[in-house]
Amino acid sequence: MSLKRTIRWLIIVLVPAAGIVAARVSLRGVAADGPGLPVAEVVRGSLNLNAYATGEMRAKRSTMLIAPPIGGGSLQILHVLPSGTRVKAGDVVVEFDPSEQEYNLAQAHSDVAQAEQEIAKAKADAAVLAAQDQVALLKARFDVRQAELDVSGNELVSAIDGKKNVLKLEEAKRVLAQLEQDAHSHAASSQAALAVTEEKRHKAQLAIEEAQRNIDSMKVRATLEGFVRVRGNQRASGGFFAPGMTIPDYRDGDQVSPGNGIAEVLDSGQMEISAKIRESDRSNLKAGQPVDVQVDALSGVPLHATVKEVAASASSDDFFSSDSEQTFNATFELDHADPRLRPGFTVRLTILSGQMKGVMLVPRQAVFRKAGKTVVYVRSGKSFLPRDVHVRGVNESQAAVDGLADGTEVALVNPDEKSSGGKPAAGAFTLPGGAP
Repeated sequence: MSLKRTIRWLIIVLVPAAGIVAARVSLRGVAADGPGLPVAEVVRGSLNLNAYATGEMRAKRSTMLIAPPIGGGSLQILHVLPSGTRVKAGDVVVEFDPSEQEYNLAQAHSDVAQAEQEIAKAKADAAVLAAQDQVALLKARFDVRQAELDVSGNELVSAIDGKKNVLKLEEAKRVLAQLEQDAHSHAASSQAALAVTEEKRHKAQLAIEEAQRNIDSMKVRATLEGFVRVRGNQRASGGFFAPGMTIPDYRDGDQVSPGNGIAEVLDSGQMEISAKIRESDRSNLKAGQPVDVQVDALSGVPLHATVKEVAASASSDDFFSSDSEQTFNATFELDHADPRLRPGFTVRLTILSGQMKGVMLVPRQAVFRKAGKTVVYVRSGKSFLPRDVHVRGVNESQAAVDGLADGTEVALVNPDEKSSGGKPAAGAFTLPGGAP
């Protein structure tokens, strides 16, 4: 080959961890195919598989504090502890205005007093009516007895007078029977009226208990020891939300719908790390891998953790992200608890996935997918031919492959796309975890 055609430029691949052996890259024209294609040489070296991410401390356990589920409209916050306040179980975190419930309590007490007065009146009326019925029954029984005596003397009077005495006795008995029936009805009616009034008092007493419970629930208390994190008040923006908007936290005087979440209490005694892992690093992470942790708020204090779990599918909360590369949610377990840690602390993670030594390295952009296979385009004279390879590992810039010899030249762009005027002829290389 001529000296002019053998000129190459060395591109050094920079990564945050230990240096990676760089691929020797050259730009070489292909006369038969028109414009030149960027190419690189396969080199033997070490592939750094360490991954880097920024995460956040979060509590394993938390409890949500909600506005009391009391009907009748909105509730007003009298006082709420600011985010970051440390509380113990039983401490009041949020207090709501109890004025309406205090009015309901006073009204219920008034209803109880009125019901008790009505009960006393009903009992007095029933006693008076019962006494009147007893007097009437006593008189009716006397009339019956008098009529019986008159009938017993019918032998001594005329037939007409005797007939009158019989009719008088029958009428006295009829009156007595009617009075006995009326007295029974009056007693049942009085008992029913008294029961209605007593039920009214019972209902008012239940209203007292409910109002008192509601008043007690106006003070929302922490159920565990930890730190308060006040939630954002979406009503402050009229229920409208757009990317980039800042939603203020709930504060004193805000109106809240019953049942809405107001704040959380985070258990700081049990902490873990949450982070988003780039798609290019997803395939290198496995549960149990060691992780070095640096906490921004605790400069110079090294911590250690392990990979707990990595989501199988990409995160769905990056809809408005401008980064085209997808991310996966991952959780990391701290080896030891540290009382200085707080929920929300930013941490920097180095996931120690290790190195692959003595492997053949190519730039990651030199690996493609074609017809369901993983290929690289190897120079053959003035053209490039696809060759099947097995990808053993990748990082954000390089891939370790089997099936190529040291010094082999491979294309950094798809020659088929180049020759077809930019029309894709083969898909981009996809990592085992789904990364292009």
